[in-house]
Amino acid sequence: MKQKVIIGSRGSELALWQANFVKIEFEKKNKNVSVEIKIIKTKGDKILDVALSKIGDKSLFTKELEVELLNKSIDLAVHSLKDLQTEIPKGLKLAAVSKRHNVHDVLIAREKGRTIFNLPENATVATGSLRRRSQLLHLRPDLNIVDLRGNVPSRIKKFLESDWDAIILARAGVERLKLNKHISSIIKTDVMLPAVGQGALGIETRTDNKIVNEIVKSIHHEETYKSVLAERALLKALEG
Repeated sequence: MKQKVIIGSRGSELALWQANFVKIEFEKKNKNVSVEIKIIKTKGDKILDVALSKIGDKSLFTKELEVELLNKSIDLAVHSLKDLQTEIPKGLKLAAVSKRHNVHDVLIAREKGRTIFNLPENATVATGSLRRRSQLLHLRPDLNIVDLRGNVPSRIKKFLESDWDAIILARAGVERLKLNKHISSIIKTDVMLPAVGQGALGIETRTDNKIVNEIVKSIHHEETYKSVLAERALLKALEG
């Protein structure tokens, strides 16, 4: 009889891509395991008309998943690691980290080849990230920055229907959903520092679930883990 494992995931296209990626890898590497995905809506999914930095919660995209974990209605949660707060609730742990995708941010503009530096003077750029906003204004104080929330496809759709000059997204999400055609340029990390853990998936489990903690080792990537552990330690010290 196969061991049933329930993955908790947000319901966005990217979150479901990530959960299905983990499901496929688990079932491929553990023939005695069958995986089910349970969709859970988080606070960050429900509040779409307020900038993330103004909501004042460090666990916007994870808290409800963690409650389900602690209640044992799911066996593990799959997160974009950049969403997972550095203080993990008692009884839970970051049990595995996937091999990292490219960490860069990308610019999506009206034409190919546009970069942050050759956008028109006083151009309008949309982003939902305080990190990106701050770095953009350091590089280009003339830019007009507006808030942008929603999942990756809806952000791109909003841009195409707007009069904005550009938006900025994480390269990993755009490429995982095969939306590469919209990328105008890739932003080098010495121009814009990506988020802590960007490009990696974090697998969160209960500390006492020995069976699942053994299964998740099959997709763990130690080199990525060491990198993100260092990044997360810095973020924790800065209380990010």
